[in-house]
Amino acid sequence: MYALITGANGLLGSVVVQTLREQGHEVVGGYHSEEPAFDCPLHQVDITETERVVALLEEYDVDVVINCAAYTDVDGCEANPELATAVNGTAPGDLAAVCREREITFVHYSTDYVFDGETDSFYEEGDETAPIQEYGRSKLDGEHAVREVNAGALILRLSFVYGARGDTGDLVGFPQWVASTLAVGDTVPLFTDQMMTPSRAGNVATTTLELLEAGASGTYHVASRSAVTPYEFGEEICEVVGGDSALTESSVMADLDRPAARPRRSCLDVSSVEGKLGRPQPALEADLAALESAFSDYSS
Repeated sequence: MYALITGANGLLGSVVVQTLREQGHEVVGGYHSEEPAFDCPLHQVDITETERVVALLEEYDVDVVINCAAYTDVDGCEANPELATAVNGTAPGDLAAVCREREITFVHYSTDYVFDGETDSFYEEGDETAPIQEYGRSKLDGEHAVREVNAGALILRLSFVYGARGDTGDLVGFPQWVASTLAVGDTVPLFTDQMMTPSRAGNVATTTLELLEAGASGTYHVASRSAVTPYEFGEEICEVVGGDSALTESSVMADLDRPAARPRRSCLDVSSVEGKLGRPQPALEADLAALESAFSDYSS
């Protein structure tokens, strides 16, 4: 398989590139700003410039395009809704249409933030969407745009993505912030009134490839089987790095003044992807264990 990965400089994109290459597939990576450290063809690409992507498709005989590029700054999207719509909403649809015309498989990542979080259960793929901030609205626009032009596309919704970069192995996201804060002996304020099912980038990449091998299309949720608050997530990280548990401090979302609202409970039901692949999605404990080497820099 030959794959074009957009957003190869981001956490998820870098892990997808790494996973593909480890499994013997050929990869060409597209990056927006900083070039990732991979020994494979790499090109600077803005996914809103469809012609640039088309040029790469004509240069490389790819079988699949995996779109990891996105504007993921939730508060930034609130201040720049037009940019959010262009990157998260319009561009994915344009890429999906190009891939359909060329009979190239298209994979796109979305988010749990397409839901409003007003539930005490887990969201299934067909549940009603109702985003409460510009980021979620732009990502939902992207889902609709992709589906309208490419019925065979694979759309994967993720939640609270974290992990270790594929090119450098550096820990990125929430665990890095918690671990590094604990390492210097500072207090870590963690929400107790928000709940999610965190998606480790490594599991997302592996699951994506398994779904491609299974010929899957449509929408699937890819996340941990564990529903946790940031406080519970932080406690697990504290235990992994041997930090001082007295430094983890409970707080609530209202304590932090942020432009964009966040869902109270955006937990994703993963039974569909588990049924498709015949295996469970990992629990949080297993996901953190998979990052043991990345956590070693912060362990006491």
